[in-house]
Amino acid sequence: MQLVDIAVNLTHPSLAVQAEALLERAYAAGVCQMVLTGTSLNESEASLALCRQLDVSGQRLFCTAGVHPHDASSWDGASANALKALLAQAPVRAVGECGLDFDRDFSPRPAQEKALEEQLALAVELQMPVFLHEREASQRMLEILRHYRDQLPAAVVHCFTGERRALYAYLDLDLHIGITGWVCDERRGTHLYPLLKDIPGERLMLETDAPFLLPRSLRPKPRSGRNEPAYLGEVLREVALHRGQREDALAAQTTACARAFFGMPAILDEPAPES
Repeated sequence: MQLVDIAVNLTHPSLAVQAEALLERAYAAGVCQMVLTGTSLNESEASLALCRQLDVSGQRLFCTAGVHPHDASSWDGASANALKALLAQAPVRAVGECGLDFDRDFSPRPAQEKALEEQLALAVELQMPVFLHEREASQRMLEILRHYRDQLPAAVVHCFTGERRALYAYLDLDLHIGITGWVCDERRGTHLYPLLKDIPGERLMLETDAPFLLPRSLRPKPRSGRNEPAYLGEVLREVALHRGQREDALAAQTTACARAFFGMPAILDEPAPES
């Protein structure tokens, strides 16, 4: 059984210091490919460097490149050109993480919207998929996306935690949906249970968003309290349960979806690479 983790913040200091061991654990757990998340120009460059450093085969580690809404205030006239240069690199497979976050508002909303729109325009120009972040901003996100969607090859709402209305609106735009360990949280994720069956299999992907969102249902719990790709199987288990699917069938479905979305090759059943 092979899994693909579409969101790993491997540049986070808590993961970067143990990157090689972390990858070995992921491969041993069946997570054979990962997408490293770029959240700023600097972090996108760092994610690209890790892909090249830790995966000489170019078959297992890929990344996104973009500017997160938290960092949208940094977007200026030079940002689009700098991002375009990053997007030309082979391991970079999507524009993002970009989007809107009206929950924390770490950047002013007009700055968030400007950065999102310019990154969507770049994705249209380069015909690349988009890796989206949204918190408490689904209506405005939809308004902006509608202007670009017909020209985009694909887009995924990463770490979806919203309500039914937002999910259906995203699906109506033919967006992909990423599900994280949020669904394993009995305090705040149970509203997702009945929604999981409504996501078409060809548009569903799994992610850890490591080191964040450690599945609360995981046993035994790691002493570090940090999430990592090796725990993606717990997300698979929970999603399969509430979709009424066998885990192996869901793994095959979500892996095929992720590979098609990010243009990743199939991995033959072979030993994981040694560090």
